[in-house]
Amino acid sequence: MSETPSNTLQYRFDGPEEAPVLILGPSLGTTWHMWDRQVPELTKQWRVFRFDLPGHGGAPAYPAGSVSELAARLLVTLEGLGVQRFGYAGCALGGAVGVELALRHPERLASLALIAASPRFGTADEFRQRGVIVRTNGLDPIARSSPERWFTSGFAAAQPAITEWAVQMVRTTDPGCYIAACEALAAFDVRTELGRVGVPALVLVGSEDQVTGPAEARTLVAGIPDARLAVVPGASHLVPVEQPVAVTDLLVRHFSTAWQPAFGATTGQMAVIAPPAQPVLAAPPQAAPIAEIAPMAAPPQPAVRTDPYDIGLKTRREVLGDAHVDRELAQADDFSGDFQEFLTRCTWGEIWNRPGLDRRTRSCVTLTALVAGGHLEDLAAHTRAALRNGLTPDEIKEVLLQAAVYCGIPAAGSAFGVAQQVIREETTPTE
Repeated sequence: MSETPSNTLQYRFDGPEEAPVLILGPSLGTTWHMWDRQVPELTKQWRVFRFDLPGHGGAPAYPAGSVSELAARLLVTLEGLGVQRFGYAGCALGGAVGVELALRHPERLASLALIAASPRFGTADEFRQRGVIVRTNGLDPIARSSPERWFTSGFAAAQPAITEWAVQMVRTTDPGCYIAACEALAAFDVRTELGRVGVPALVLVGSEDQVTGPAEARTLVAGIPDARLAVVPGASHLVPVEQPVAVTDLLVRHFSTAWQPAFGATTGQMAVIAPPAQPVLAAPPQAAPIAEIAPMAAPPQPAVRTDPYDIGLKTRREVLGDAHVDRELAQADDFSGDFQEFLTRCTWGEIWNRPGLDRRTRSCVTLTALVAGGHLEDLAAHTRAALRNGLTPDEIKEVLLQAAVYCGIPAAGSAFGVAQQVIREETTPTE
């Protein structure tokens, strides 16, 4: 284990120092110990590098709000250790980090294995809703429900010690870092970029995975030019824990045969393996010019103001949720369409993106203004938005109490009724 600055990750090495480095990336809510059963076999050929996500497994709680930031911290960590090229296997969020490395830093990656992964994990609303629940109730509800998401029911019943280990692993995670990781997954979407993954990839999934199952795995295989599918029978989401021997055999086979320089292939019983996808034909390289002559400097051009519509739509979705925005846009017609475009461009692209206030503060202002104006029809949506922007129910209560003094008791009383219902809906953990 190492001391961990804010721009690096907590890590450990196992295996011979002279061997090529193979990185194992964890899923959300787990620690590097999820790979314990793979390490003895993998270290026969590789120097295994495992890392913890921020705030997981006792790692310092420096939240990372995007997959690209997690990948950047991993690369900074590896730079400090002198590791330039490596193989990478990642589970779920760890798999997203692997795809990010393959897309943005292909020169570093020798081969890739994606386990229980997806080019897009559910919907942004689902993960932001999970963040609201954690912010309100802590991690205990998520921890208690993790075994049913991670394991088949038969495994969970037969392995109570592992089930309890899983619960405790989530329970001891830093809530702020967990919420930030949810935001990272909410924003992750590489469906249109998979064709640029240029390394050999094994896509591995449990047949009973209800989180990122075989359908998501097949989407990865269809999009990545050089990818193979392995379906492990009788396993759910945390397949390296539930079926360790099968996963180890598949990883050994893949990294032994799909890594240059190649190592001696090791036999292993394969699960369901699809044939490799046909390679994508690359366009012939363009001839390089004999010489390049620098053009004369052009006169300075006036600054072009970027249309704020796209960033406004992104912000509007992040704050109000995809379902709400989709419903509003679907109801627009020739009469109201211009108004929806105005809202997106001016309210969300201009005002909500100004640097002077953060989103939490803007939610406080918005709630107060809606109470003052008596706009209860919009208060429900913006109460949900306030929770997504990081306000707790207690903080929303204080905003409404403050509004009661300056906006009137009747207006605040009506607002409390609306907000109370929304908060109950949004912060009650699902069974």
